[in-house]
Amino acid sequence: MDVLVAKSGQQALKIAELHQPTLILLDVVMPEMDGFEVITHLKRNEKTHSIPVIFITGLSDVESEVKGFKLGACDYISKPFNAVIVNSRVKLHLDLARQRTMLQNLAHIDPLTSLGNRRMFNNALEQEWATAKRDKRPMAILMIDIDFFKPYNDNYGHPIGDEVIQKVGRAIKDTFIRPRDVTARYGGEEFVVILPDVSEELFQGKVQKCCEAIFALNIKHEYSSVAEVVTVSIGGIYCNNVDSLDCNQAVEQADEQLYQAKTNGRNQVQWKSIR
Repeated sequence: MDVLVAKSGQQALKIAELHQPTLILLDVVMPEMDGFEVITHLKRNEKTHSIPVIFITGLSDVESEVKGFKLGACDYISKPFNAVIVNSRVKLHLDLARQRTMLQNLAHIDPLTSLGNRRMFNNALEQEWATAKRDKRPMAILMIDIDFFKPYNDNYGHPIGDEVIQKVGRAIKDTFIRPRDVTARYGGEEFVVILPDVSEELFQGKVQKCCEAIFALNIKHEYSSVAEVVTVSIGGIYCNNVDSLDCNQAVEQADEQLYQAKTNGRNQVQWKSIR
């Protein structure tokens, strides 16, 4: 583990918010701000409220221990302590923290594609939209739908249909590979992509590359009226100025562009630019 040390309560709060540690070991008796006040601030802060805190303190009375647990501590160790016991309890809480993280991640993962699910998309969109508004940066949203997927499923079978969803999802994910790009399964055969801080030129090029990558999968589709292989329709919105609408309106407009692409014959891209 990487260990970060704070020499005061105020410094601890700053380090915790900046670095988001997995676990905090906290004394109670400290100058200026005691440990009880520190944990109170930690639990009130959205960025740090879920970080587990172990008190290690010379206060061994029952009242102090009860107070520590009531304020949100996950454990309370009195001094003098045995190093082996402290190590064991720290390891226990680190393991529990990892398990919690795994469960939280699973709640945001689509089990079929291993992409983010709709909940993850909504959370990421709110965060990236707020960042784009704060930093005055552009942003794009894509809605992607597999063309004529129902007749594909009906004729080839649902297990084969699931494989198509997986392959298309991987192709989309492999196209939008910048660290902050987000690809998620929106539901059924529909996917969404968030492209933060992207130029309009890069946006257009990536969308075209995505269509080509899916076409290149060469998945036979005898029941499509637009191609002999699986294709997609894409609707998008490019926002040079996110102040002109909120993130929910942006998704609605991207969905409208997707509807237009499907209405116009599918296997194509329709997008709208907002200045």
